[in-house]
Amino acid sequence: MPRRALVLGGGGALGAAVLEQLLASHRFERVGVLAQRALQPALRGLEVVPDGDAAALARLAPDTALIVFDRERGANGRDAAFVRVLPGELATRAAALQARGVRALLVVVPHTPALLPQALKVGLATLDEGAVAAMDFHHLVFMRMAQAGGAGDDGAPGSRLRRLAGWMLSQLHWMVPQREQPVRSATVARLAAAIAVALPAAPRGTRVLPHEWLWHAAQATDAAALAERWLAGQS
Repeated sequence: MPRRALVLGGGGALGAAVLEQLLASHRFERVGVLAQRALQPALRGLEVVPDGDAAALARLAPDTALIVFDRERGANGRDAAFVRVLPGELATRAAALQARGVRALLVVVPHTPALLPQALKVGLATLDEGAVAAMDFHHLVFMRMAQAGGAGDDGAPGSRLRRLAGWMLSQLHWMVPQREQPVRSATVARLAAAIAVALPAAPRGTRVLPHEWLWHAAQATDAAALAERWLAGQS
């Protein structure tokens, strides 16, 4: 049966990389991206779905969706045309996708927390994953940071001390074991697409991708094989 995918959050660097990887896999008959307004896709094979256009979404009829949380790049007006999903919208967006027939959902989060705005980090730290898991998708995968977000800086002395401590630790990043360092967006996108492709053959369920598997993906040449191993429960 031909497969179709929809990406929500295709405007940032990570979202764009996810779109490219899905298209490059050639495993989806159609790949759509949710947009704020009509635009001419720059990638061949990409289909634009205006947000709120029920008819366009019905025509695409996605079986798989990927919600990508990413920071705004700002400089590119084309990126602003794509829908940017906020963490507080996760449950609402997931419910709407399920109502439209989506059976597999991947929630993809950047793995470079230092580059994220504080508001996004805080939002990602409080994602209502339980509410989405309760929706009983056939397949639900969370690809999240090892430590997502934290409390905001309220200007108090304790907050300044935590900020100073964080800065000092960031200067020692070269002392952190390689497998614990953030991985590039391209690696996250490559593995996300591989998991999306492999999900139909995997047992149903909700899964959270451990950070070490992203490190493995950064070293691997075959993301598809890695995704299949993880979905099969192999170490």
